[in-house]
Amino acid sequence: MILQRYLARRFLRQFLLVAGAFLAILFLIDLVEQIRRFGGEGVGLRRVAGLAALNIAGSFYAILPLMTLLAAIALFLGLSRSSELVAIRAAGRSGLRILGAPAFTAALIGALLVSVLNPIVAGTSKRYDEAAARVAGRAPQAVSLGKGAVWLRQGVPAATAGTGADGGQIVIRATRASPDATTLYDATFLVFDATRGPVRRIAAQSARLNGSSWMLSGVKEWPLAEANPEAGALTLPGLSLPTDLTAARIRDGFGAPEAVPVWQLPAFIAGLERAGFSALRHRVWLAMELARPFLMAAMVMVAAVFTMRPMRGRRTGLLVLAAFASGVGLFFLRNLTQVLGEAGEVPPAFAAFAPPLVAALLAMAALLKLEDG
Repeated sequence: MILQRYLARRFLRQFLLVAGAFLAILFLIDLVEQIRRFGGEGVGLRRVAGLAALNIAGSFYAILPLMTLLAAIALFLGLSRSSELVAIRAAGRSGLRILGAPAFTAALIGALLVSVLNPIVAGTSKRYDEAAARVAGRAPQAVSLGKGAVWLRQGVPAATAGTGADGGQIVIRATRASPDATTLYDATFLVFDATRGPVRRIAAQSARLNGSSWMLSGVKEWPLAEANPEAGALTLPGLSLPTDLTAARIRDGFGAPEAVPVWQLPAFIAGLERAGFSALRHRVWLAMELARPFLMAAMVMVAAVFTMRPMRGRRTGLLVLAAFASGVGLFFLRNLTQVLGEAGEVPPAFAAFAPPLVAALLAMAALLKLEDG
């Protein structure tokens, strides 16, 4: 038990060193990118540094498996060079027992980061998008889900849809939408003038997105500027309203799955499906997050196959390179299965758990062969 704690502490120390180095490198790279992007907007260095700090969280979280791989390589190289591996084996400990503590620690770190760091990354990514939109002078994203409803917000050009010379906005609420986001059902359009406030309320059985217009059918309209809007209400078979929204903007407006905290994903998925949208990407991402601890443990096992042995001469560099290449291959295989899962080619659980499971089984087979011949 003392040996297991020692190996776990050594691996944790290596992981923190690698993570700290990557965090510093990512911050410097992103700082340069933010300066290049917003340098012409008159933004100060302090604000640019804040944007970089918000933006690197997602990149740092995405490469956690690769950091685990490098930490495991550093751990086993250190144990080999200090002859601790030889001493442990001489004491009767098998390679799999040596591997157990680092692999379990990696899985524990993965579970902790999924439960704690994932919501932080989701929050910082939203804050970054909003801050970057304000700096660039763009309106922030205006699509959201409520309980049993889809909410949209769009701008209105001047002197259209009942607005004045300063234009305005339209707030849209619909009970559901078509999967391609081109049709809204049981939709309500509330037209706001930039200076007078709400001026029209329009209810429609359906609203179809047609180029730069909403084509409404089954319409009832209330003029809100009048003292008694119901008295001036009109019932129309159809109506056209201008829009700057597109189907792609509406679909993308719900954000990438990474922007939703893992604890909220099940409810968010249910809301998307109630609204009529496909939640396949979010289901795959949820499965990927649940499988992340197993992927990090598999990275340790892959590193052990090549580096948990006495190292001599030029052979050391080749084995380290082979370990890193194998880990990167596993990382890209995991990304490939994620793409296949999002395309509906494989089930989400298979896309998430198959790569780490296959890698772990192959690593165990290789270790057993190296141990027992």
